[in-house]
Amino acid sequence: MRQPLLLVFAITLFTACKTEPPTSINRQAVFDRHNVHITEVDTLASLSLGNGRFAMTMDVTGLQTFPQHYQKGVPLGTMSEWGWHSFPTNETYSIEETLAPITSHGREVPYARQWPAGTRAWEAANYIRQNPHRIHLATVGWDITKADGTQAAISDIQNIDQTLDPWTGELTSRFAVEGIPVEVISFMSQTEDRLGVKVKSPLLNEGRIGLTINYPYPTDQFQDEAVLFDADEPNRLQMTQPDPKQVTIRRQLDTTRYFTQLQSSVALPTVDATDKGFVLKPDSAQDTWTFDVTFSQEEGAVANKAFEVLQSEAHQALTDYWNTGMMIDFGATKDPRAFEIERRMVLSLYLTKINCGGKTPPQETGLTYNSWYGKPHMEMAWWHGVHFAMWGRPEVLEDHMEWYLRSIGVAKEIAERQGFEGVRWQKMTDPWGQETASSVGSYLLWQQPHIITFAELIYNGKPTKEVLEKYDEVVQQTAAFMADFAWYAPELKRYILGPGVIAAQERFDPKTTFNPTYELAYWRWALETAQQWRERQGQPRNDKWDKVLNGLSPLPQKDGLYLAAESAPESYDSTYYMTDHPSVLGAYGMLPMTDGLDTAVMHRTFNKIWIDWQWHDTWGWDFPMVAMTATRLGDAEKAVDGLLMPITTNIYLPNGHNYQTDRLRLYLPGNGGVLAALAMMAKQENGWPEGWVVRMVQGE
Repeated sequence: MRQPLLLVFAITLFTACKTEPPTSINRQAVFDRHNVHITEVDTLASLSLGNGRFAMTMDVTGLQTFPQHYQKGVPLGTMSEWGWHSFPTNETYSIEETLAPITSHGREVPYARQWPAGTRAWEAANYIRQNPHRIHLATVGWDITKADGTQAAISDIQNIDQTLDPWTGELTSRFAVEGIPVEVISFMSQTEDRLGVKVKSPLLNEGRIGLTINYPYPTDQFQDEAVLFDADEPNRLQMTQPDPKQVTIRRQLDTTRYFTQLQSSVALPTVDATDKGFVLKPDSAQDTWTFDVTFSQEEGAVANKAFEVLQSEAHQALTDYWNTGMMIDFGATKDPRAFEIERRMVLSLYLTKINCGGKTPPQETGLTYNSWYGKPHMEMAWWHGVHFAMWGRPEVLEDHMEWYLRSIGVAKEIAERQGFEGVRWQKMTDPWGQETASSVGSYLLWQQPHIITFAELIYNGKPTKEVLEKYDEVVQQTAAFMADFAWYAPELKRYILGPGVIAAQERFDPKTTFNPTYELAYWRWALETAQQWRERQGQPRNDKWDKVLNGLSPLPQKDGLYLAAESAPESYDSTYYMTDHPSVLGAYGMLPMTDGLDTAVMHRTFNKIWIDWQWHDTWGWDFPMVAMTATRLGDAEKAVDGLLMPITTNIYLPNGHNYQTDRLRLYLPGNGGVLAALAMMAKQENGWPEGWVVRMVQGE
């Protein structure tokens, strides 16, 4: 019988390092060292509030007052796990219209791909990729009037002093307009999609502060920055005011309907419609105004709670959350690198908490703004999910698993269409598990075993019959596809993966690629783990799976280095092949030791990649992956240097977001990667550089 993962983890932590007793860690003090303080308008430093299923991103005014100004920074979005929309069409498009075959497995195997413009297949692929898409529900901002009667612009916001406290999830924003001070407190309920706000300013007495609630129109583009507005918007909105202190707005966006409900501490004598939404003006008898705004799919009574009650509930919920699971304290380490790693840790904990807590794995830009139409990419689910279990919060990963349980039918259809047993998991999808046509994603393999990783993490933390039964079908059906996809090549006299494969390093032609090293190692680990899953339930090992395991190709190598793929003997001869994800390192970074892996070969491979990789052409999770491989190889210095490599895609902005490019200004897989790497370093003997003093605690 295995010991529960969290127990093993805790034992490892306190035998791997010389630490003070775990009760000596002041968790809040660790967080407080990394409160985010903003003193100027920085469009890449907007700050988000959320609960994991709903989030809003705020500018320096504490609300979403200037979305156009922040458009090309970190946009001011309002997004939820439930807010989705499809553009109407008179056409009926099907995934079958996008199929194209690849010769593999001794036959023609169809894949859903993208097509050249101007064809029916192109129309079908584009529509399916773009719909459904996640929408921005609304922007909630201040309407501030200057003394001359004009509206305040971003340049009129002076004396900025804004602080985000990740421990409580509270944002305090102080600024001045024409020398008159304004103080705003904003926070998000952790149980409802509900924003709480308190504003104090003499401008209220003068009737110069109101509230705007505007409704952006969704785009059909790769990203949606909450700044597109449509002339027909007033026809989609219906406002009612059941009493002087309440406003309800219904939005009917084609077949998508939802409600915005505002409750105010004072009467709202003026509610004016605009071409974008509404402007609300409070009674000006006092200099303080509190209100809350709730977004919901259904209209219903929202409990009337005082601001202080909502605030206390939100604080307590987050405090309770941070007081569970693991915490690492780098405060006694003098090496200046430790402070930056701790900053990235704290802000990554916060950002993944508020963006990644729904019943579907998040999109790569979370609940901030759309990338790839707001759709989750299931190969990224590893980076979004495993750290929650590694940090002692497996219940979040269990929520992500709900997507697999409800999407298994579509995954089975994909496998059947391609002539394979079991289920083949989608890459780019939506909350309902629908498939998307993609000239890359449809050929990716590494999302396939993730579900087995997740189930194993959950089981190790809670080794019960109930867990085995809950995930048994998805584990076994996943493994059934994996065993069937492994193709016995008579000329090689062994099982291979491919063709019809794009590796995690997206640099190789699916028509010719076979046996990518990371995927090959992952196949072995996952099939063996699926066998153990059967044995735990008293079932015999699956003979077909064992046949594949016994005959699976060895990890490909050349000149003492592991190749990116067996079909790519030139892996290190071309600059182009030394770009994108160095995913070969995942075979002994993301994965533990597997049969046949040679650590000496991996060490040489690591050193080659460390020196020669084109690091300017990489992604945010590559650096944590490097750190994990270095950790497994026993090189703590390289692990830290990998986490902090000075590359653009490894920048962590003042708000904690992992910047990538002008096109992708935040990237949550990087944040999840930091947390996964730190968890691995924490449980590794000698996981920190010499001289580091790191205190750790696991559990309450």
